[in-house]
Amino acid sequence: MTTASTVAAMAPMAVLTIFLLAIFVGFEVVSKVSTTLHTPLMSGANAIHGIILVGAIIVADKATSGLETTLSIVAVVLATINMVGGFVVTDRMLEMFKGKPKVKKEEVAK
Repeated sequence: MTTASTVAAMAPMAVLTIFLLAIFVGFEVVSKVSTTLHTPLMSGANAIHGIILVGAIIVADKATSGLETTLSIVAVVLATINMVGGFVVTDRMLEMFKGKPKVKKEEVAK
């Protein structure tokens, strides 16, 4: 039979184990994504980052102490940077898929 102190002592190790497994699984999944799927997945990730930003703003609104306010503002700034960066990367990826502009025959003859 386990006691409450045994369970409490195991909790940090369980959290660390889950964290390390999540890193490994995330790396394996992301490294297997083909380039043609990268842009749609980035667009989906941007939507998730937008939800995270809204959550950070809600947390900032509910902050009561100075520490909570500071941490929530930092969270809003980091979430904003992450979301904007994702849109920039997605835009650059979409530019790579566009073809070169076709030159009209009239312009070539000049």
